[in-house]
Amino acid sequence: MTLQAAQGGAVSAAPPSRIPDRRRVLTMRRRTWIASALFLLPAVAYIVLFFGAPIVKNLTMGFQDYTTATFYNGEAPWVGFQNYVDMFESPVFSIALSNTFVFTIASIAGQFVIGLAFAVFFRRRFPLAGPIRALMLLPWLLPLIVTGAIWKWLLDKDSGAINRILEALHLTSTGIPWLDSPSLALLSVILVNIWIGIPFNLTIFYSGLQSIPDELYEAASLDGATGWKAFRHITWPMLRPVTNVVLVLGVVYTLKVLDIILGLTNGGPANATQTLATLSYNLSFTQFEFGQGAAVSNVLILISLLFAAVYLRLSRRSEAAE
Repeated sequence: MTLQAAQGGAVSAAPPSRIPDRRRVLTMRRRTWIASALFLLPAVAYIVLFFGAPIVKNLTMGFQDYTTATFYNGEAPWVGFQNYVDMFESPVFSIALSNTFVFTIASIAGQFVIGLAFAVFFRRRFPLAGPIRALMLLPWLLPLIVTGAIWKWLLDKDSGAINRILEALHLTSTGIPWLDSPSLALLSVILVNIWIGIPFNLTIFYSGLQSIPDELYEAASLDGATGWKAFRHITWPMLRPVTNVVLVLGVVYTLKVLDIILGLTNGGPANATQTLATLSYNLSFTQFEFGQGAAVSNVLILISLLFAAVYLRLSRRSEAAE
């Protein structure tokens, strides 16, 4: 009894068992991972349903003979690359491709230069700078369909305000066919798109300029770096991250511009303003060749991805070289 009591006392005196620290850490990590997954689940579900599924469907339609009959019988025969072959053989596709590049490059260049110039100008303090800068945002705030209707009236050959002003100033004797001439229509659409995109560039560049300390310009002025020299050695290098955002977003947005072109010219005259975006729309919703329209839009998506990847890679190389 004495021995058993002694053994019992020894057993009761032993410390209680505890969960090892490693297992406790793993349990906490698992809980953290589950909580993170639950928070991410709504966002992932939204992206999959409203972005992933349409893109996959569009990619699939590009390899199918998807027409209005498909909505009735549910059959969309698999045609492989035939939609892409027909697309590349079409003379309209080459015109739309060249117009897309001209429209994008010219629009981005105009919006970038003018938006940056306005941002540098409004960085100076002068009376009514705030209200004027707010009015500059008006083109960005108007619905695109309203913008298209306004500019279509302004550029009208017979009753447009612009031609009336030019005639009053004796700069032209007859109305200029801004939207009816194949040689002027694309230029007119580009100018309207530049007008629309200036506020976006102005806003982004102005916010970037606000982050540059005034002390840098004051120190540079002591060394004689003012005006263009200050812009070249201070403003432009400090705006590089903002420039990357403006260019990438601007190109991706401009490549898919549809509303303005449809509202002004509908891709005409004689396909002079036809782009890949308008061609895809016309094939899908005018000619009801959904498979060919999807093929054109897939090419447009590929061009956007290639530009973004190449530009970001070149940007990283230039930053690494510095």
